[in-house]
This record gives sequence, C-alpha cells and structure tokens, in this order.
Amino acid sequence: MIAVWNDGKQDQWRLHCFTDREAAASFLDHFGGIVFDPKRDRENGRARGVWRRQGAYERILEMGPLGVPEALRS
Repeated sequence: MIAVWNDGKQDQWRLHCFTDREAAASFLDHFGGIVFDPKRDRENGRARGVWRRQGAYERILEMGPLGVPEALRS
C-alpha cells in the first residue's frame, strides 16, 4: 500500500490486517508497528490503495525485531 502524507511525500508500506484485536495486539507486541484504522486512514473506504498519514513524514529504520540493513540507510 502507498502511504501518503499531507506534504505529498509517499512511501510503500506493507500492511498486516487482523479481524481479531487480540491477534493484532500479539503481532504488535512481537514486531512493533503502527495501528492502521481503515475508516480513519482510508477516508472511510474512499481512498483505495492509499493510506492517508497524518503528521510529518519520518523514515522508520528500526521497528521491533525488523530493521533496514545498514547499506540501505542512506
């Protein structure tokens, strides 16, 4: 999915969606992450394939046990 910020910055994101809140909480505990709310973040379903992000863009290099390799951090 493409994440789009108010300033026009775009980034490719991989979303993991859960119907069960407990499963989502377990995933967040292990991997970390950002909670995605389809009604809020996809303009109540009108923004297909786009995640409308709030605030300023900030590159995430580390998230839970996952991280961007040093060679790709430029």
